[in-house]
Amino acid sequence: MTGFDPKSFYQSEFVEHRAVAEATHRALEESFGRLLAQSVATIRNGGKILFCGNGGSASDAQHLATELTVRYIKNRPAIAAIALTTDTSALTAIGNDIGFEYLFSRQIEAIGKQGDLLIGISTSGSSPNVIEAFKIARKMGITAVLFGGKGGGPALEHADIALVVPSNTTGRIQEMHITLGQMLCGGLELALGIADGPATHQTHSS
Repeated sequence: MTGFDPKSFYQSEFVEHRAVAEATHRALEESFGRLLAQSVATIRNGGKILFCGNGGSASDAQHLATELTVRYIKNRPAIAAIALTTDTSALTAIGNDIGFEYLFSRQIEAIGKQGDLLIGISTSGSSPNVIEAFKIARKMGITAVLFGGKGGGPALEHADIALVVPSNTTGRIQEMHITLGQMLCGGLELALGIADGPATHQTHSS
């Protein structure tokens, strides 16, 4: 602990978090609006929302898909959503037999359809399997959405909508990704008319 000041560290982390939150607030309102509108159209037209990502972003994919299929604000009809990060048999077979970079694109080929929406979560925008997912999504008429950071990376050119957090710090980017994702869940419930009032009282138990 020599030379390390826990109090200063604590304060500096919150200072950076607030700065990134404010910068994200200013930068991504239009992109978030496009994402919400496209998501509403997808669900109303019988499509589904697919999520993918690696590591912590895989956890975010599962978290957000669950918010939609189960509940965010209150009990309501299920919203069609799937995380492509959960089937261990598919993940290991694809990684072993085809290649790790096709982890998500192969699943999209199998279960995706025109009119669906894919959210690829990558702090750097350089994850090969997210990029391959975007490529196959475009070929299939699936809207590709990037939740990114660090300028967007190479995934940016393959995304139809991009929410790139204005930060180079992985932890801050991930914090904004889950914030934006939960805003999407709340916004979808309200825009679809299946929840009343502002999305301020989350009542599920997860």
